[in-house]
Amino acid sequence: MTFADALRYLDEHASYDKTGRIESPSLDKTIRLLSVLDDPQNLFRVVHVTGTNGKGSTSQIITQLLIAHGLRVGTYSSPHLEKINERLMIDGEPISDEEFGIAIAAVADAEVLAGVRPSYFEIVTAAAFRWFADNSVDVAVVEVGMLGRWDATNVVNADVAVITNIALDHTEFAGPELSDIAREKAGIIKGNSSVVVGETRPHLVEIFRSEPSDQVALKGEDFSVVDNQLALGGRLLHLRTPRGDFAELYLPLHGAHQGENAAVALMAVEEFFRAPLYFDTVEEAFGNVKMPGRFEIVGYQPLIILDGAHNPAGADVCAQVFFEDFDPPGRRILIVGALQGRDVHDTLSALRADEFDLVICCTAPSPRARSSQEIAEAAQKLGCTEVVALRSVEEACDRAVQDASSDDAILIAGSLYIVGAARPYLRRILP
Repeated sequence: MTFADALRYLDEHASYDKTGRIESPSLDKTIRLLSVLDDPQNLFRVVHVTGTNGKGSTSQIITQLLIAHGLRVGTYSSPHLEKINERLMIDGEPISDEEFGIAIAAVADAEVLAGVRPSYFEIVTAAAFRWFADNSVDVAVVEVGMLGRWDATNVVNADVAVITNIALDHTEFAGPELSDIAREKAGIIKGNSSVVVGETRPHLVEIFRSEPSDQVALKGEDFSVVDNQLALGGRLLHLRTPRGDFAELYLPLHGAHQGENAAVALMAVEEFFRAPLYFDTVEEAFGNVKMPGRFEIVGYQPLIILDGAHNPAGADVCAQVFFEDFDPPGRRILIVGALQGRDVHDTLSALRADEFDLVICCTAPSPRARSSQEIAEAAQKLGCTEVVALRSVEEACDRAVQDASSDDAILIAGSLYIVGAARPYLRRILP
């Protein structure tokens, strides 16, 4: 199967990506697929990561920490920004087109033998586990796609289960209360797992405590962020764990929330080894962390920032970093798009869209996209003074760059689909 064949096969199996609907939750199809593939998910150790926001950053920090300790590390994440290969990585390098075609072909064969019709995400998950096993990874850092209990990734038996935080998202599948979301995410905890919890609200923490596990490490009790200061290009951190004290650690990611993610990641890797970590190793790992599309600066004069914030909690953090850490001196321009299934008014409000001088609404390149006009109407109701609706991300980028002076700042947010389209286009048009 060529790379193009693999993409066509996946497109034929895409349902949620096109409609936003999923079948009744079950792990049965994934289990049957993997059984035909000789259960590759059992051939390596696993750190399993869930949470409403911060999964991607936390997973990448964990990955770098494990690589710095000399391990061969697979990383499975979703969604991708520009190319699906980004979802499957070994030691930070994405799968090649050729290997991707081979891995997907193996799952396509397994589909016939298993007698099931898997979803896009189930196929890619099975392909990732097969690829990791074929390449003899020591450990896989596996990011949950949605919620946890019934996510296709939850066929793994995690050594460490990580919960970053809880906020309302995907309430069409779980909710309406935060406790409902937490119970779904708690489903990744296994009886042998060490559990690392970044959420601190007592009634939610109790849900994770109540799941049978080996032990639980809680932020604020067992590990903490002692200090979290703004630094040039990132954060300067002081983190404390049961086995170590790490002062003046530099993390090249923007936003105080990344310090919180770093603490969770550090604790997770300490639990993975059940041993102290050396400062020099942690320092090296943190210095190698990159997070494309998460408050990523892609241009200066004007300042251009990409952030995949797509729910109110993530948008609130994004706005806080933009207005407080950066505080641009010139005009503020927001490019925003959104998908169906999320409250666009709440996301715009959290982004503080009414504090921008110009809001450019665009339609995401997805069958589930909200129209730019619908987003524009929501922005006008919020009180935004100058609102423009354009058809595409590319048109929105052109308008923003043309309008902006060297002192201005452009923030592109609202959906990873928006960021994923803007990122390569901006590379082409910016000097």
